[in-house]
Amino acid sequence: MREIVLDTETTGLSPQGGDRLVEIGCVELVNHVPTGQNHHVYINPERDMPEEAFRVHGLSDEFLRDKPRFAEIAPGFLDFIADSPLIIHNAPFDMGFLNAELEWCGRPRLVNPVIDTVMLARKIHPGARVSLDALCKHYGIDNSRRTLHGALLDSEILAEVYLELIGGRQVALALSAEVLSARHEAGGRMPARQRPAPLPPRGSAAEVEAHRAFIAEMGEKALWAQYES
Repeated sequence: MREIVLDTETTGLSPQGGDRLVEIGCVELVNHVPTGQNHHVYINPERDMPEEAFRVHGLSDEFLRDKPRFAEIAPGFLDFIADSPLIIHNAPFDMGFLNAELEWCGRPRLVNPVIDTVMLARKIHPGARVSLDALCKHYGIDNSRRTLHGALLDSEILAEVYLELIGGRQVALALSAEVLSARHEAGGRMPARQRPAPLPPRGSAAEVEAHRAFIAEMGEKALWAQYES
């Protein structure tokens, strides 16, 4: 199962008010494991950067001036996410901007399944703070690098938080511990697992009896005779 953890940075809070995307960061998970395949782009918003937004992510007009416009990065972004489920913290915000940008450049809106980790965290921790920083603190995830918001860094951190929310990390550790324990008890080799009860014969009674008669004709040293005994 492939999933994409995604985050964006913008010039403000509302695409309807003229705000634009300035950064997209994506992290690929396969079967809840980061693959190391990421997608990261800076985007020229074709407008000025408000001081309030600059204080959040530190992306200046000068830095973004020579970056590609959204229409130029859209094909690569869409190819990367494909039809995979998107894991997003406060998904309506990011999806609102992504769909607005896609509409502005004549492309269809995203139809990918979306998992909002804010809603997920509220179900798991009712009444608790569910900001990304608060969840990092709750799960003991190091976010000391997060002095400013950044789409790729926040996606990497969110991937760790998401795995904690769904129990993926604990399940993986439990399975690893079980495997190591079984290997240790077997003297370094993995023991063969036995069925608690043998499977019933799939042949009819007549077929089983004919098979036994056929084996008897082979003599006592026949391999099949050992299985029958």
